[in-house]
Amino acid sequence: MKQGPPQFRRPESVLVVVYTGNADILLLHRVKPFAFWQSVTGSLRPRESHAQAAARELAEETGIESALSLEFSGNSREFEIDPRWRHRFAPGTTTNTEYEWRLRLPGIVDIRLDPAEHSDFRWLPIDAAIDAVWSWTNREALDALRNAL
Repeated sequence: MKQGPPQFRRPESVLVVVYTGNADILLLHRVKPFAFWQSVTGSLRPRESHAQAAARELAEETGIESALSLEFSGNSREFEIDPRWRHRFAPGTTTNTEYEWRLRLPGIVDIRLDPAEHSDFRWLPIDAAIDAVWSWTNREALDALRNAL
């Protein structure tokens, strides 16, 4: 049976910062391709808006169904795709645009992780979260939130 052409990822993604009114930040511990702490993230699917992707990734990675409460911060960042992920994108694709979303919760809630992607979660004060995350885009998103609060 002949397979169709490979399905490469769009070089667009979302980052969703989940936080409480006390500025506690939800971080997820990613397991592949290496271990690190991050906010909710994920690539846009074909014909999916970044608003739809933010709601989908939030539900998939945390179990939180809060699409109506998601807010686009107005920020997006372009970054160089880490070599460990480049095989997922069309040949020659080296940069990705990430759209920053936020979800404010009234308090800390239980999280339902997808064990294929994440092994743990933590709620941290915003300064500790900034120190803990791996990517510079995640640090900038948290810093922007801190300045907005």
